[in-house]
Amino acid sequence: MSPVISPSELNKLPSENLIILDARAGKDSYEKYLSKHIKGARFIDLDEDLAEIGEDAAFGGRHPLPGIEKFAETLSGLGIDEGSHIIVYDDKSGANAAARAWWMLKAFGFDHVRVLDGGFQHAEREGLEFSSGEEVFDKSDIIRKEDWLLPVASLETVENELVNHSSVVVDVRDAYRYRGESEPIDLIAGHIPGAINIPFSENLDENGCFLRPDVLKEKYRDLLQGKPEHLIIHCGSGVTACHTILALDYAGFNTSSLYVGSWSEWSRREGKEIAKEV
Repeated sequence: MSPVISPSELNKLPSENLIILDARAGKDSYEKYLSKHIKGARFIDLDEDLAEIGEDAAFGGRHPLPGIEKFAETLSGLGIDEGSHIIVYDDKSGANAAARAWWMLKAFGFDHVRVLDGGFQHAEREGLEFSSGEEVFDKSDIIRKEDWLLPVASLETVENELVNHSSVVVDVRDAYRYRGESEPIDLIAGHIPGAINIPFSENLDENGCFLRPDVLKEKYRDLLQGKPEHLIIHCGSGVTACHTILALDYAGFNTSSLYVGSWSEWSRREGKEIAKEV
């Protein structure tokens, strides 16, 4: 199943077992959801549901993964069960929190989960039906899982893989952040020494939709030519990185590892080298 679905395809899906998640994040995201959302969509919160934020971002980054048991409770509260067909959207072409939700749902064991191409804005342009206020739905039974099923990399793993030249570490932040020109979110500008920069925005066309799978495949083959096949993907806090993991999956590549702590952890950890290109 393609990890990406268009608004027109969503419009044709049977409603049975269909669950739509609104993963818009940032200030007043829940108020925006209440004001207007795709009809039937249920709100999922980046900070509360898709992360378990600790006291010190030097250990885990700004958006560490929640415990698997906590996420299971979140899914139960959203009425998601093992038969659910889940569609996730945000208002940043999947790069805000929709791709993170997709990654976590896949890592939890769901096969039928997709991100809405172009997100909220494309859904509006395509004339999908919208609603406002709360949606009424029942909780589901809690699904028990032992651990995440997709690969994650720790700071130590990233460091070792770079030393041994056994993985390509990809930083998907904007180029100016990677180069160290300025840093709008984290405390220090720059990048992990040895990491390469492929901004997530290059996965998208001028309308904020994903490039075709064949175009993405050719693009990444050219960019990664001659480099190790195994990829470790990171960003600022492990959220936007999932957008590139999604794009790679869409293009037919093997699953990459997610460095959840990302730059927010590395840049805060005492003694870690920081590279700049300014």
